[in-house]
Amino acid sequence: MYFFKARDSLRSRICRFINLDGFFVAANIPDCAPQLQRLMQQAGFSSDRELSQKAGVPEIQLSRLRRGLALKTRADILLKISQALQISLTELLATLAPDFVEELEPAPPSALEQEYQRLQATVEQQRESLMQEFQLSSLQILESWMLQWPTAASKAKENHNLRAQKLLPLLRPVEQLLQHWGVEPIAPVGAELPYNPQQHQLIEGKAEPGELVKVRYTGYKQGDKLLYRAKVSRV
Repeated sequence: MYFFKARDSLRSRICRFINLDGFFVAANIPDCAPQLQRLMQQAGFSSDRELSQKAGVPEIQLSRLRRGLALKTRADILLKISQALQISLTELLATLAPDFVEELEPAPPSALEQEYQRLQATVEQQRESLMQEFQLSSLQILESWMLQWPTAASKAKENHNLRAQKLLPLLRPVEQLLQHWGVEPIAPVGAELPYNPQQHQLIEGKAEPGELVKVRYTGYKQGDKLLYRAKVSRV
């Protein structure tokens, strides 16, 4: 019901400018020769003949536009001219009949439109929340692989005789999935770096912050969120 009312409202505003013969009408007729000339120059037309041939309309119609009779020109002719000038019909009327375009400016959003926009925003927020929950549940499923695989892959790369090396490319899609979700390893296996208790977990013993440690199992983060601390040992 609302959309029919909105359409009827727009039609009634347009009809105030269109007579029964399909022509736009207006009380005040300005001189629009400079405006039309500017549009032609922007589109690369040097004469009315070129534009009329491109648009497929008689030259007299362009003369009418120059005399400010855009609102007394048939809508289909105006559409052809706007297409030839490579602009929209609204842009053409905004240049040659700005008062008409102001009359057709959309009204402020109604209460129903505002409610629809609010519901759209709510749905989008719920969608993002559901996506985060899905990613978290998926990461929980992949936890054992995420923690064990980098170490196994590192061992396979060191020993080329291991048959497991041939399996490494098979798990590339899982790595790509993690990259798509923005999940990044804290440090590669074997890396030596200063101990950071917020990101590292000692496998055994104790270490002071800043003391050199070696990564045994990769940890992960997603943006600013820490998922799993990297397991390290003292060097």
